[in-house]
Amino acid sequence: MTSKKISAAGVPCRQRAFTLIELMITVAIVAILATVAYPSYISSVVKGRRSSAQAALMDVAQRQQQYLLDARAYASSLAGLNVALPPEVSAYYTITITASAGPPPAFTATATPIAGTSQAADVTLTINNAGAKTPTNTW
Repeated sequence: MTSKKISAAGVPCRQRAFTLIELMITVAIVAILATVAYPSYISSVVKGRRSSAQAALMDVAQRQQQYLLDARAYASSLAGLNVALPPEVSAYYTITITASAGPPPAFTATATPIAGTSQAADVTLTINNAGAKTPTNTW
């Protein structure tokens, strides 16, 4: 025995449901949107992590200037500056300092993307004692 829904007027009601075609069209639209949106999202994540590395380099440069005032030389390592890198930087970049005694004393701080991470294809960022930042198009 099959049961059919009947309206109050005694007329059989048509059951509403999604057809396979409607479902496939919806899946196709979602797939197209995801294909367009995902690369843009990944690009934004890479830029955000690069910004974190740039902020860390700026912090290192500021601490280097303070260290120069205190010790009359630049620190040759992050440990000398008592810098703790945030996890969002240390997980994707290696930050190193190269200092020369001079005269005049100088330093270069470098953020190198770590191979095997999503930042691996990103550029190496540097800042020196004069405040010069490279590459200039990413700062």
